[in-house]
Amino acid sequence: MKSFLLVLLIISSFLSVIRFSHADNSNYLSSTQALPFGFPKTDRTKHLLNQSWKFYRGQADAKFYTSEFDDSAWETVTIPHTLALTSLTLDGVEDQTTQLSFHRDVGWYRKNFRVTSDPVKKVFLEFEGVHQVTDVWVNGQHVGQNSVGGYTPFHFDISEFVNRGQLNQLTILADNRRSEIVPPDPGPFDFVKFSGLYRDVYLVETNPVYVTFNWETMYSGVNITTPTIDPVNKNATINIKTAVKNTTNQSVDSQLVTRIIDQEGIVVLKLITQQLLQSGQEFQFNQIGSLEDKVHLWDTVNPYLYRVNSVVNIAGETVDFVENKIGLRKFELDPEQGFMLNDKPIELIGYNRHQQYPYIGDAVPNSLHYKDMLQFKQFGFNVVRTAHYPQDDALLKACDELGILVYEEAPTWISISKNPTWWDNLEQAARVMVRNHRNHPSVVIWGAGINHRGYAPRLHNAVKQEDSVRLTSSQGARWTGWQSSGLTDINATMMFGPVLWDRSEPLLGMEGERGAHAVAPHLKDPKMLGLISWTAHAYHTFHPRHEKAKSEVDRTRAGMMTFFRYPRPRLHWYKSEFVDKPFISINGVWQKGVESLLVYSNAEQVSLELDGVIIAKAKPSQLAKYDGLTHPPFHFDHIDYQPGKLVAKGTFADGSVVEAIKSTPSEAFEIKLEADTAGRDFVADGSDVLMVYAHILDKNGMLVEDFAHKVKFTVIGDATVIGDHSNINANPMFTEYGVAPVMIRAGSKAGNITIIAEIDNLKPAKVEVTLSEHDDDMIRANAAAIYDYKVERVDIGAPDQFIQFGWQGWLGTEQNNSAYQFKAWSNTTAQLSTPSKQGIIRWLGEMNVVGKYGFAYGDGVIALDKKGLNLTFSQLPKGIYKLNTWHHAPESNSDSMDPNRDKLKTLTINKLPFANTLTVQSKNIIGPRKQQTKVTHGKQMQWQTPGLQTVVFKSDGKNPVTINYQGKENDGVWLNAFELTEWHSE
Repeated sequence: MKSFLLVLLIISSFLSVIRFSHADNSNYLSSTQALPFGFPKTDRTKHLLNQSWKFYRGQADAKFYTSEFDDSAWETVTIPHTLALTSLTLDGVEDQTTQLSFHRDVGWYRKNFRVTSDPVKKVFLEFEGVHQVTDVWVNGQHVGQNSVGGYTPFHFDISEFVNRGQLNQLTILADNRRSEIVPPDPGPFDFVKFSGLYRDVYLVETNPVYVTFNWETMYSGVNITTPTIDPVNKNATINIKTAVKNTTNQSVDSQLVTRIIDQEGIVVLKLITQQLLQSGQEFQFNQIGSLEDKVHLWDTVNPYLYRVNSVVNIAGETVDFVENKIGLRKFELDPEQGFMLNDKPIELIGYNRHQQYPYIGDAVPNSLHYKDMLQFKQFGFNVVRTAHYPQDDALLKACDELGILVYEEAPTWISISKNPTWWDNLEQAARVMVRNHRNHPSVVIWGAGINHRGYAPRLHNAVKQEDSVRLTSSQGARWTGWQSSGLTDINATMMFGPVLWDRSEPLLGMEGERGAHAVAPHLKDPKMLGLISWTAHAYHTFHPRHEKAKSEVDRTRAGMMTFFRYPRPRLHWYKSEFVDKPFISINGVWQKGVESLLVYSNAEQVSLELDGVIIAKAKPSQLAKYDGLTHPPFHFDHIDYQPGKLVAKGTFADGSVVEAIKSTPSEAFEIKLEADTAGRDFVADGSDVLMVYAHILDKNGMLVEDFAHKVKFTVIGDATVIGDHSNINANPMFTEYGVAPVMIRAGSKAGNITIIAEIDNLKPAKVEVTLSEHDDDMIRANAAAIYDYKVERVDIGAPDQFIQFGWQGWLGTEQNNSAYQFKAWSNTTAQLSTPSKQGIIRWLGEMNVVGKYGFAYGDGVIALDKKGLNLTFSQLPKGIYKLNTWHHAPESNSDSMDPNRDKLKTLTINKLPFANTLTVQSKNIIGPRKQQTKVTHGKQMQWQTPGLQTVVFKSDGKNPVTINYQGKENDGVWLNAFELTEWHSE
């Protein structure tokens, strides 16, 4: 008896270790109180720690981390945060491309936070990125340092440093001083490395048995690959490796349940694996499964995403979970056809992107990362290169959702250090980049070189060791010597000026000129994989040789959009070539001195009308520089300018017309204020940013592009103008192309705000925007329903039918019409019968019908009865169900090789007359009680869909449910197979 009690005590103690004590931690139940249907409730919590930080700049050697230090006089800030707002002229700093002084400082960040009172839970701090060396203290104790660099994530286990159930004090030192060992330092580089705690910070709590972080080791976290993707037959094989760590002092019996979930929330594949985890062990589960039915492929047009929900169970308790999204796509590099996506060649056309924004530098909220990629999509771009460093998780998430391919690279520019520690950090940054973003379907290329300098064997090998599937690129330029892909998969080079290329392998322009003439050669030549132009947005740099390097107003460089993401006129050509809808745009201003015009359109012909009179017509340009384009620009030369209203009309093959208008500009007449809220919410989290544009229009609604006055912005409500009351060229703001931009930072209170734009002598304009509620519970915010339904597939036929994997056989004969006993629902049966006593049911075995499910619809039953065939379910539990039924009249495809060929000589069942259309009816059906379905016929269904009917019905759990299938008069009713699934009322 004593031994038995001792065992019970040990079990009880063990369960207390692995179980989350909800009663002790009610403040942390938010992630499980309002979760969607079927979403796992576990011990894992993840909260955003972006609000209410205290900040101080400078004094790297201070001891601001001590618990007793009073930080009440420090500035209160939110994350993402930069050490200082920056003017458009880089604060007038004359620095070098090695960035010797600009933002070369440290920032101290302090915050109080509460953790669980559970004594055994693990507690972590997770950082998406900090510039650039990070030290962390909790309650005055040094937790650790991350010195790999500022562009990759990291975390600290603070379980032994926190006071449970109490407030704890967190201090962070973000050290952005120049380093000899932290790439991209020591430089030079053609961009500004900004500063601060500039990406999201999270508090993560887990059970002591938990899924590890992806970036810990090569084998940690979740690693999802797709060994087989078949775009022809629409099937996929998915391999999921999931690392679970047991930090208890005992071994535990663990179970990993991984569900693949479609966009409707329905589980389409479930994998279950048991494993004994030893104390202290991190074990990598390796699960594999396949999808054959209704597989949705991910591509740049239809970026379909599945969810991979991984749940850890211990002793019957659900203790941890993580969820990833994946896209099922196949990509490869063909030596002749170029880059292939799902077996189809695709030209990679897009732009390089820097993450920086005006004033805030790299401290960019997630919403603006998404908006950048949404704008890419609006212009028809299908690829982005993250120049020249790993970028925010939000950017990769946006590319997954929008269908934009990603070429991502480790943080370097041109310099190559001889310092071995520098190389160690660069390699580690590359490895962490891959581990962090390896499950994103958008990522297809890893940069495995150093910008301009070509491939780096150490980077290529490290990346391939981490991810053997994706392609690597060389990153060369003609001025660095011999050019080829070298060790990497892709010869990716700079496309500025002459290019050294012998056509022995495909070529990708990883940087290059922009616009129609630059893109054309790449569209013409399949061996030219595409062009990723330089660069999407204007950006800050201390490069001394660019046209605005000495500007006293705006020192930004390049960009097919302004620094504020406003498109420059030439960018609109991309819409005519790459966006599949009618488009037309006039490039330029209709004003005195105009002798020629460019019109961008995908029309067949464009005419120009001035005040209603046609002055010119044109077809797309035939200039050699546009050879390869589907829609070259329209050139109108030798224009006789006259003031008035100019209308460009594009005519299409179907006779439809689109038009664009440019009138001779006059004086400023009004302000049109536009808040860029499309595709996003503006969230009251204290750090979200909204782009707003004041368009200066004349009386004809034309932009006054030479407008010389500044626009003053004010906000009513809980939001502010970034840079207000500061001398950083923010407010009042000058115009570019007749548009004055402003950046509005959200407050922390949900509700409406009003933004006002004012100019002397013009009526003010205003726009109202809603600030939505903020939720820092990342699990609840990202959770979606999971419908893990019971499902059973039943193949109906005579005893000689073939039963395939995943199907159950219902074998019947005329002498014994037995009921079918379900496996998924105990005590539930199905019965086939004719409504009248005179009816008969004939059972047919395998007939060798060719098709994906020929084994199912190549046999079955045919009912001969004037009232058709009844399919009745008895003792079906109460609920909603979906029933798929197959209806095909089989005809044999057998030949001399078929061992069943002889039986065909005596068969007559398949020759019976049958109904081509069936009426499906039941009082239990939800929706129309009577529905129609077609019956197919034949021996060859390889490229056709067999007759398939879907109904949703309700069971009260007591009475049988009967579905009736009826043809016309006495024609036979075919039923070959069915699939019964639990369903939801939605």
